[in-house]
Amino acid sequence: QVQLAESGGGLVQAGGSLRLSCAASGSIFKINAMGWYRQAPGKQRELVAVVTSGGTTNYADSVKVRFTISRDNAKNTVYLQMNSLKPEDTAVYYCNVVGIIRSYWGQGTQVTVSS
Repeated sequence: QVQLAESGGGLVQAGGSLRLSCAASGSIFKINAMGWYRQAPGKQRELVAVVTSGGTTNYADSVKVRFTISRDNAKNTVYLQMNSLKPEDTAVYYCNVVGIIRSYWGQGTQVTVSS
């Protein structure tokens, strides 16, 4: 069993910042990529940012410059620092961790940006 514990979501005004965290625990032997996705009401889930085991990062165009993804391999934890938040960033944010055989999803954390 693998568990992903997400935290850090909430309500913030436009221009504000939030930091999401996702810690993986349980029977996960090796973690490859770790990432964040989001899903707004009525829209499909989309990639926000991903970081590989080697530290290579990739971002959605809409969040480049404003968001920063990082990981702490010793803690099996991935972070998403979100700055200059916009109302269109409002969504449920999901952590995704890729193991050897399969990937795992967190339960999601709500981020709401008010204008």
